[in-house]
Amino acid sequence: MSQLFVRTRIEFNTCQEALAHIGEEMLAKGVVHDSYPQALLEREAVFPTGIALERHAVAIPHCEAMHARSPAIYLIRPDKPVHFQQADDDAEIGVSLIIALIVENPTAQLKLLRRLFSELQNPNVLDALLSTPDGELAACFREAILEPELCNQA
Repeated sequence: MSQLFVRTRIEFNTCQEALAHIGEEMLAKGVVHDSYPQALLEREAVFPTGIALERHAVAIPHCEAMHARSPAIYLIRPDKPVHFQQADDDAEIGVSLIIALIVENPTAQLKLLRRLFSELQNPNVLDALLSTPDGELAACFREAILEPELCNQA
């Protein structure tokens, strides 16, 4: 099970600033190796992670599993959108939610990415993540993304 870290009430002027913050925070939490911050920046430059969805945009920055110590997700809801390059386009988009993935196992990473893409396609899920009170964001993310089968049974 991944550790979940959440940050709200923060601003970034560029996606590089956001990525540097993610690298520093995850190093401080001990979930990544020293190589992670640079690997994250390099991967984003080659394989951008901005994704335009129906009503909002998200970014899902990640890098190779060898840079992880233990699985984690760092969910950031910045005060204002951060410009990331789109994954499937040269355009930049204003991202309202950043979901950084730290995964040790490439197979688990693929499963998690598929689940994220699947759940985030539902505009109501993303609306909920963007509007829920700060203190409830982790629980909302867990329920909507990590454990949707539990919610669907309720």
